[in-house]
Amino acid sequence: MVQKEFKVIDETGIHARPATLLVQAASKFQSNIELEYNGRKVNLKSIMGVMSLGVGKDADIVIYADGPDETEALAVIEETMKKEGLA
Repeated sequence: MVQKEFKVIDETGIHARPATLLVQAASKFQSNIELEYNGRKVNLKSIMGVMSLGVGKDADIVIYADGPDETEALAVIEETMKKEGLA
């Protein structure tokens, strides 16, 4: 299992559009990928799960990946977060 912490810097947090892009990126991998915020973990492949967390600006989140392609998955998620100006 690999994990990485991020600080959300986007003014509106992880709203619908970036959440959709993160879910799409995570869904390309076999690994189980989770997002943790305020002690709650959700499947990063679930748009409803991600949106239910209500991640706002300056939130500290942790992304976990566990599976055969976990390292690559985490790298792609990190790239997506940076490209979208989320972290």
